[in-house]
Amino acid sequence: MELLFLTGMSGAGKSAAVRYLEDCGYFCMDNVPPYVLPDLVKSFYRGRSGEGFSTPKLAFVVDVRSQEYLDGFDEALALIDDEVGCPYKVIFLEASDAVLISRYQQTRRKHPLAKKKGSLTGALAEERKMLENIRAIATVVVDTSLLTDAELCNAIGEIIKDENSQSILVVVESFGFKYGLPVDCDYVFDARFLPNPFYLPQLRNFTGKDKQIADYLDGFKETAEFNYMISELLSFVIPYYEKEGKGSVHIGIGCTGGRHRSVYCVETVAKKLTESGIKCIVTHRDVDKEPHRYSKKADET
Repeated sequence: MELLFLTGMSGAGKSAAVRYLEDCGYFCMDNVPPYVLPDLVKSFYRGRSGEGFSTPKLAFVVDVRSQEYLDGFDEALALIDDEVGCPYKVIFLEASDAVLISRYQQTRRKHPLAKKKGSLTGALAEERKMLENIRAIATVVVDTSLLTDAELCNAIGEIIKDENSQSILVVVESFGFKYGLPVDCDYVFDARFLPNPFYLPQLRNFTGKDKQIADYLDGFKETAEFNYMISELLSFVIPYYEKEGKGSVHIGIGCTGGRHRSVYCVETVAKKLTESGIKCIVTHRDVDKEPHRYSKKADET
C-alpha cells in the first residue's frame, strides 16, 4: 500500500494537492486527528481478509485544524512503524507569510487559529510553531510560494512517482455522430471519410472489433495513416498534460453510426498508445445501438 501524510501551512496548497492525489487514485481523508491514524492505517492495510478495507493508495491530511490533538503525530507515526510496518511519506507544504496573507485576503477565508490569536500574522506564527516538529520529520518540504496549482501538482507527482504507474486517466471512445457528440471529449476525430462497411451486406452485421472489418478497412492506406497520425499526436501531448497536472484526457473518434469505422480506429489507436507506454480505457458508446439494423432479417428484406 502506498501511504502518504500531507501536512503543512494553511493556505499552502493542500486542497489542490488533495484533488491531484484523488486524480492519481489515492483514497484521501482530510482533517484526521493524529491519535486515530494508527487504527485507520491498520484497517486499510490489512485488507478484507484481515477484516479491513484494503486500498492500494491512501493519503491523510493532518494540520492545525486538529489543534491540541496535533501533538500526537510523532507518536502515531511511531505506532505505524512498530505495529503496521507500512512505508510512508510525509509531504509538508509551506509558503512565505507574505504569500499566505495574500492568499487569505484573496479567498477571504478564515485561518483555523484566527479566533485564538486574533490577527492573521499571529495565527501564522502560532501555526509555524505548532508544525515545526512535523516539518522536521517530513520526507520532503515543498515551498509553494512561487508555484501555480499545476506546478504544485507536478511537484507532488514527482514525489509519488512510480515508474509503473500513470497518474492521468486516458479514455478513448468510439461514437456515432448521428447520436450526438460526447460532451466531455478533449479531442474529437472524424472517421467518416473512410469507406463505410455498412453498405456491404456481408460486413454489415460485424463491428469494428471483428477481423472482417479490420481486414476491410486495412485495405485502404488512409486508414493506417489516420490511426498513425492520431496516435502520434496523442503520444506527444499526453505526457505534457500529465506534467501540467491534468487528471484525464478524453478522446473521441466518431463515424456515422459508431459501429464499424470508429470502433476499429479506437481499438487500433488504443493499442498503439498502450505499446508506447500510455495506459488507456476503451469504450464504445454506440456499438450496440439500433440492433434491428444489423439483424439477418433486415438483410433479407
